[in-house]
Amino acid sequence: MEVLHLVVGVLGNVASMFLYSAPITTFTRVARNRSTEEFSCIPYLISLLACVAYTWYSTPVLSFIIIFLRFAPGKEKVKVGAMFVLVLVISVVVVLVSIFIYHDHPHRKLFVGWVAIVTATSMYGSPLVAMKTVIETQSVEFMPFYLSFFTFLASALWSIYGLLELDFYIAAPNVIGTLLGMAQLVLYFKYNKKGGIKELIYRNTEKEDENLK
Repeated sequence: MEVLHLVVGVLGNVASMFLYSAPITTFTRVARNRSTEEFSCIPYLISLLACVAYTWYSTPVLSFIIIFLRFAPGKEKVKVGAMFVLVLVISVVVVLVSIFIYHDHPHRKLFVGWVAIVTATSMYGSPLVAMKTVIETQSVEFMPFYLSFFTFLASALWSIYGLLELDFYIAAPNVIGTLLGMAQLVLYFKYNKKGGIKELIYRNTEKEDENLK
């Protein structure tokens, strides 16, 4: 059982690395076109909040926010900037409350654990904005495939890990993330040409290669 925990944990970390690296192609396109087009920054802002709560992945996500701010229109910059400041304020409040109000480990773990659950669930739920756009436009252009795929994969692996460890704080948000990731993939298959996962990956890779030229 310990070996299974280790394997799932390692795979979960690898999948998470791909998940948080997935927006690189999106923001390469943003930087190249010098426009945020119809992409939404909400998933990345919520991801930053979740990352601060979990701490490990905040730096790469922060770089995506900075790129978005650099190329967003004027009004969008103000909106995203205000939300970014709000995320930082909430993060600081969480840290201060956990340090100065909860002095014992069980209560501190309970508080930070629930904050992490809420933020992680919000992070996995934030692509609902993009899903709404996909349904309305019947186009998946602004819902990157790899972000959806690795959301599902990372969530599924961490769900298994949380269930094996009987850790509610890990399992709860990731079960929700698994379901939402699955819903995003269903939309991809519905609004893309028929052909299966290999053809889907090939088309997305080919399209991203063309965008990078």
